[in-house]
Order: sequence, then C-alpha cells, then structure tokens
Amino acid sequence: MVLNAQESMLDLLSDDEPTVEYATAGFKTTRIINGHSFEMNSEGVLDFKISHRFGRLNGGAYELFGLDAASIRIGFDYGVTPWLNVGVGRSSVGKMYDGFVKMKFLRQQTGKKNIPISILWVSDLAVSSLRNTNSEIEPYLKSHRLFYTHQLIFGRKFTEGISVQFMPSIVHRNFVMTRAESSDVFVLGVGGRVKLSKRVALNVEYYYTLPNQLDPRYTNSLSIGFDIETGGHVFQLHFTNSTGMVENAFMTETTGDWLKGDIHFGFNVSRVFTLYSPKG
Repeated sequence: MVLNAQESMLDLLSDDEPTVEYATAGFKTTRIINGHSFEMNSEGVLDFKISHRFGRLNGGAYELFGLDAASIRIGFDYGVTPWLNVGVGRSSVGKMYDGFVKMKFLRQQTGKKNIPISILWVSDLAVSSLRNTNSEIEPYLKSHRLFYTHQLIFGRKFTEGISVQFMPSIVHRNFVMTRAESSDVFVLGVGGRVKLSKRVALNVEYYYTLPNQLDPRYTNSLSIGFDIETGGHVFQLHFTNSTGMVENAFMTETTGDWLKGDIHFGFNVSRVFTLYSPKG
C-alpha cells in the first residue's frame, strides 16, 4: 500500500512538471528558396540538394523561354548536432565552390521555457575557380577569388501555416572592380512561408541591398515559389531574378529586373538520408 501510494504521488508530480514544446516544420527544408531558413538538419542526417535555374523567360521562343540555358548547384548539408550544421557545394555560376557553418543559438519553444523566436548564425565561404580573361586585372591573386558572408537569422513560426524570418547579412568581397563599389556589402533579407495544404506551401524571399554599395547594374533579389513534399523528397518550384545560388552571388550579383521580364524559372530537389540515429 505504501509503495502504491508513493508511485501515485510520483505520477502526480510528473504530471505537474512543465514540458517543453518546440516549434517544428516552420519551413519544409533548410532553404527558403536561395537562402537559409531557420530549420536545421537533425543530427546524423545528410541532405543532398540539387538546385537548377534556367535562363530568362523574356528570352522568347528562340531560347524556349529560358529552358535552353541553365545554371546548377549540387550541395551536401549535414547535421553534426541538433544545433550545428555544415555543408559544401559547387555551382556552375562563377564555377564557385562554397562551404558553410550554421549554428542555432535559440529555438522557439513553449512550456517550461517560453522563447518566442529562433536565432541562428550562418557563415559562408565561397571561392571562384573562373580563369582570369581580363588583362586589366593583373595580378589576379588567389585571395581575389574569395567571398565571405555572415548572416543572422531571426525566425518565428506564428501559426501552423505561417512562418516569417528576418536576415541581416554582410558580404565581404576580397576584390571589386571600381573604387565606387564597397568590399563590405550590407544586405537585409526577409522570407516567409504560407502553408496551402498538407504537402504544398508558398514561399517568398527578398534581399534588399543598402544603397550606394554596388554597381548600378545590380538589383535586389526577389524569389517566389512553391514547396511540394513527396515522401522523402521536397521539390521547390520557383521564379527568381537571380541565377546565383550562393549567398554572395544572389545578394550582390543579381542583374535581373522583374518588371522587364528578367525572371528565371528554377527548382530545388532535396533528398535526406539518415546516416546514423543518435542514442537516446
């Protein structure tokens, strides 16, 4: 009787203990469209990503509305721990190799602790392997090929169907063509997701470059698309004025103008593999 009474008391105490409920699935993948979302790969999970951007729609029938031209990035993202992801990739645009580290400092949760937002940090290093064909740029050092991007992500899942994030970023370019351009470029990004059905969501992503930092021919990056989840795959179909798929490229090298029809159709395919399951 005494043992049963103690067990009943422990059960009551357990029921009274506050639990932690984390916000999950704010976005369907770790990318909104081009840039990072506030989602992370779980520990031991490898995410294989193929990203494709076709030519401009205003190329007309001769270019099959952009389908004759294409840019591609192949990447691998890996969950080292629940709060640390790393990744590498190779893009045809600029023949760019890139790698990143992504860390989550706070995770949105309720219950024992009430934390209203998730906060993450992303650092990216990219190097161009393009040959120097411009005789005016001599010497063209290896260090000139390097680009660094650092980004804070503040994200919140407001409801089961709406998530928003804000991404202040800085891109450092080791080499610029003119004195009028800044080596350090400050960019403000915003992204959002609206869930349309169990397996389909609408995503929007916009990066605003602060004035007087870039050559006038460059524009702000705007992308709109849909996520479609099918089993272990997530297909992202979208329209964007950017061809670059690495941070320094789409933040500081976008030349397309939506109002002029400089729009690229593209897609991302994500396939996850569980390499190991952590104990416990």
